[in-house]
Amino acid sequence: MRGLMDKIKNLVIYDADKEFYAKIFPDSVTKKDLLRIRTMTHDDLSSVMRIERINYQFPWEEDLFTDCFKAGYHCWVCELENKVVGYSLLSIAVGEAHILNISIDPSEQKQGIGRRMLEHLIEYSKGRAETVFLEVRPTNIHAIALYEDVGFNEIGIRKGYYPAENGREDGIMLALELF
Repeated sequence: MRGLMDKIKNLVIYDADKEFYAKIFPDSVTKKDLLRIRTMTHDDLSSVMRIERINYQFPWEEDLFTDCFKAGYHCWVCELENKVVGYSLLSIAVGEAHILNISIDPSEQKQGIGRRMLEHLIEYSKGRAETVFLEVRPTNIHAIALYEDVGFNEIGIRKGYYPAENGREDGIMLALELF
């Protein structure tokens, strides 16, 4: 029975009581309280691709997300009132977790959604990995501040890691040790 409950919890992380209280007592919960993180499905790809194309000058193509599904990566969306407002992808292998992407709809940014998704990825990685890694553009100062606030440390630079308008941009490598 416990195994079944764990599988259900992996599909949806959500507190239905908060939605109920939000309807009855609208001021009793915050927008962040109503976020629902659940496993991404193929049906989510149109919403995910919309966010991807808005946020990135060099967006991933849909087939890359499909490849992530096939590879068994852990892919989630974050919903607010049944609308996808963000997504995240995580790879776990040989004691290492690698955050491949966290992306939030621009109209919903700077409201704690990215932090909530990041915290979910870290929590999910505990017991499955010893270290969480990620890369970030040096120009993405808001993401860097979030990662450092959560406890990530810079461990190196990947030269020419990201496509850029005038060639390539380095990626800052960050790591978080899980205890």
